[in-house]
Amino acid sequence: MSAPRPRVVIVDGVPMSGLICEADNPRAVVVAFHGGASTAAYFDCPGHPRLSLLRTGAALGFTVVALDRPGYGSSAPYLDAIELPEQRVSLAYGAVDTMLGSRPRGAGLFLFAHSNGCELALRMAADQRGADLLGVELAGTGLRYQDAALDVLKSATATRRPPGLRELLWQPADLYPAEVLTGITNSSTGAPYEAAMVKDWPAQDFPALAGQVQVPVQFSHAEHERVWRSDPEALAQIAAMFTSAPRFVTNEIANAGHNLSLGFAAEDYHRKVLSFVDECVDERNNTEVEAG
Repeated sequence: MSAPRPRVVIVDGVPMSGLICEADNPRAVVVAFHGGASTAAYFDCPGHPRLSLLRTGAALGFTVVALDRPGYGSSAPYLDAIELPEQRVSLAYGAVDTMLGSRPRGAGLFLFAHSNGCELALRMAADQRGADLLGVELAGTGLRYQDAALDVLKSATATRRPPGLRELLWQPADLYPAEVLTGITNSSTGAPYEAAMVKDWPAQDFPALAGQVQVPVQFSHAEHERVWRSDPEALAQIAAMFTSAPRFVTNEIANAGHNLSLGFAAEDYHRKVLSFVDECVDERNNTEVEAG
């Protein structure tokens, strides 16, 4: 497997960091966004290359870019430049474009997001540039918190991680490599804007943005998800929001917890998502042939 390379690029005066793993002639480019209190390393599980989205993607013919979301990595000190959603969307698009440069992009960009990263991915998909995307993968998010999660999260703040949060995010523990449970992929802090973002997400931003997405969407959920409801009723409510998407599919990952890309089931999960990307590439190519 190819090894990911760290990159830092400057976008509108802000350094944006991340990891890139390239395929020679990629079918597409997968752009991945980590969740809260994490980094791009979330998609390259340390010591377990088979669990790495970056390495698996490149081996299957995709270039993969995992960004440190605005407010993480190199951009963390630039608070004035990341406060507004439109600033973060512009920085993310700019970082991907600059990191790729003249490198081949295949059929185009596909967004892959986990947990808090879903907010950025959906804002990018709802942006005017989003119509050119191949599709979107969302995971680790939802519309309704589980009751136990709600009790824990109501005491969370931008600087305080409440008791019980670790159990929500990292249990059952036997689904993850032991070293991952020590926090090896974690950032020391989250981004300051995320407290308000998380509060507004289920009732306000998620429904508003979902209806603006015009590309195929896959929604994945872990068998042992403990933060969000993913029962049939909850999934039906989520699907109903994507009124402009040409296709919406759900995908349950067995033997997995909230942090899908760091567990022992990560390879299976990543391959399922990349299979969906393949379908999106074929759809794009067929549309272009028909139009030509």
